[in-house]
Amino acid sequence: MSIRRAGERYRGGDASAGIESLHAFSFGRFYDPDNLRFGAVIACNEERLAPGAGFDEHPHSHTEIVTWVVDGELTHRDSAGHATVVRHGDVQRLSSAGGVRHVERNDADVPLTFVQMWLAPKDPGGEPSYEIVRGIADATPYALPEAGAMLHVRRLAGDDRTAVPDAPFVYVHVVRGVVRIGGEALGPGDAARVTDAGGLELAAAAPAEVLMWELSR
Repeated sequence: MSIRRAGERYRGGDASAGIESLHAFSFGRFYDPDNLRFGAVIACNEERLAPGAGFDEHPHSHTEIVTWVVDGELTHRDSAGHATVVRHGDVQRLSSAGGVRHVERNDADVPLTFVQMWLAPKDPGGEPSYEIVRGIADATPYALPEAGAMLHVRRLAGDDRTAVPDAPFVYVHVVRGVVRIGGEALGPGDAARVTDAGGLELAAAAPAEVLMWELSR
């Protein structure tokens, strides 16, 4: 198990445009050949947008993009004709496939924070697709077969425990609160990269929200 702390992330964005980005993996100008991916996960970015700020239309291809809103509302529009507002509790997936363009903005009057995770598909190319699941429940993992992955959302009260999936790779990202895993305490923005997970538990030291990727490769 490798622990990566929130403060170790690469800082990006554009403060003058109201954008702050925190990258858990090698990303853009923050190139690190020893931190390119974990299993199918190739990016885990925490994005903070001031009211009115956002990312203008930009392209993606050959990537599964999954977004989790922490606070605020995210406005999404893409070149395939989808236009939605994503809120806390929703899981949004954009399969960029052979190519798609999209816009992401904070059109509300309060700050927006979201976590966006990119996964490498098993088979590149194809036609773009889009899905949003409103108010996903803890007991209902979100399957992403295109990447051989499953997303588990866990909302824990103090002293709650939950199993870590037994899988070749598990990526754990703490959204809020404090949890313990394998004797290590993790706080907001911290992550654990677990290889050959078996019999592990997450224990909440305070109310917490955690995203766990169960990865077959």
